[in-house]
Amino acid sequence: MEYIYSAMVLHSAGKEITEASIKKVLTAAGVKPDDTRIKALTAALEGVDIEEALSTSVVPAAPVAAAPAPEEKEEEEEEKKKKEKEEKKVSEEEAAAGLGALFG
Repeated sequence: MEYIYSAMVLHSAGKEITEASIKKVLTAAGVKPDDTRIKALTAALEGVDIEEALSTSVVPAAPVAAAPAPEEKEEEEEEKKKKEKEEKKVSEEEAAAGLGALFG
């Protein structure tokens, strides 16, 4: 991936994408360059219009879900409290029924 990124950096900077320039970018980034991969990348990019490829292959980001409005938060909290009260009420009834079974 760093090989592709190096080509993207060079393209973004307006520099020519050559084996030597990719090697320099990788070395500056602390990556040990692999000459075979660099040659393969430059051969694959030969004759490719990178701007066109970028504009046609960009996937739009998914819309970010909006945070619930304060009113919705309050309603959710109230619903949670109601459920907790109902659960507590049911458990008290069950407990009383269980005690009744103990004493017959």
